[in-house]
Amino acid sequence: MYGAMGVGALAAVGVGAAVTSSLPDVGDPGISYLEVPDNALTSLAELDVVDNYEDVVTLLGTFELPYGTLVWVNDDDLAACLLPTEVGSPLAQIGLLLLGSGTLATVVQQAVGTDERFEIYDVRATSKGMIWTEANVLEGTWRIYAAPVTSATPGSPVLLEEGDDAYDTPTLAVVGNRAFWQVMPKLPNDQGLTSRLMSATFGKEDAACVFESQRRMCTAPYATQDSVVITPRADMSSVYYQLTNIDAKSGAVLDQLTLPRAMTPLEAGYGVNGFMFSFPDIYDYGGGISNLGTYTPMEKPSDGDYSASQWFGFARTPTAAPAWCQNLLIVKSSYSVCGVDLKAGSYFAIDVDDGADTYGDYLATTGTRDNFVTYANIDHTPVNGELKHVCRVKVWRPLTEAERKTRETEKAEEETVEA
Repeated sequence: MYGAMGVGALAAVGVGAAVTSSLPDVGDPGISYLEVPDNALTSLAELDVVDNYEDVVTLLGTFELPYGTLVWVNDDDLAACLLPTEVGSPLAQIGLLLLGSGTLATVVQQAVGTDERFEIYDVRATSKGMIWTEANVLEGTWRIYAAPVTSATPGSPVLLEEGDDAYDTPTLAVVGNRAFWQVMPKLPNDQGLTSRLMSATFGKEDAACVFESQRRMCTAPYATQDSVVITPRADMSSVYYQLTNIDAKSGAVLDQLTLPRAMTPLEAGYGVNGFMFSFPDIYDYGGGISNLGTYTPMEKPSDGDYSASQWFGFARTPTAAPAWCQNLLIVKSSYSVCGVDLKAGSYFAIDVDDGADTYGDYLATTGTRDNFVTYANIDHTPVNGELKHVCRVKVWRPLTEAERKTRETEKAEEETVEA
């Protein structure tokens, strides 16, 4: 399934060797792309390490779901869950997890097209609605469904689009009351074909194309609170990917940034300081953004001039799209989830529970939120303890300034007592 491939494949990248891509970047006339010199990059090594993550963030809740569950958070109140089953069909079900209480409801028991051998393949949700993919892998066909959500209960599903194996199974995103799906032609037969970002209002049959690009786009769509980020190819003979932030309601392009020629991001998003993107490969050109890792400006660019900005690079193999939680940049490292305070010049890593899968903690949240969510699939039996075979979901919040001061006072008192 796509969700499992997304997590598993990226985890494999995290433990493998990076590829070095070599291409003389001579540029093309008529196109302006991002240029970041080496001296315009602030690296992770230049930041201070916060040894105890509990000095920065607090755990609001821990919830245990079935082992193998995949989790996506594009909302402040609930998460979409792809739940494995213990039978051959259905292979997966859809659950909605309330992030405040930890209540999990299985809201789609089986695919709408079960009688035609379709299985649930992928899902995203907000408090306003949910979108999911059903696929018949034997025939190479897929369908996109959406339904409105009220009080964590979905309404009747609406079929938005269906296709065959000439196109990849679409990738999904949700923003507020709108569903998005990205349709791309399969390689190597994408010459002369286009990719489409489609959108529809939950509960309506108003599917429409929001953005069209020649050949294939580069990354899956990324949801923020009010927009969606895609990476179409520029209309040039050479390959240039353009990070594009699109207003979810109007479809208008809010911001755009072109990467140097042939630089291919794994993920692209948008947050407090504008665009952010990640590379799984190392390039021998590109200046300050040539290494693998996750990149974002240190501050919001003035007048949209990203090339004039100081950039930050989190030089770890990326395995998930980054997010923002209040003033913290949240990044999935190879094994743990880390938080970076660019203004304070510090970062921390959250401890991973014993028995976590090879990819460790995974970041479920996208966009900019007040809280952020991580999860890990745990298979662990402590000494003289009970087997834990669960998906452990955790909800985190940055400490307030008052909480930080209280924490500092408590630590100082503990150190005095110990002395």
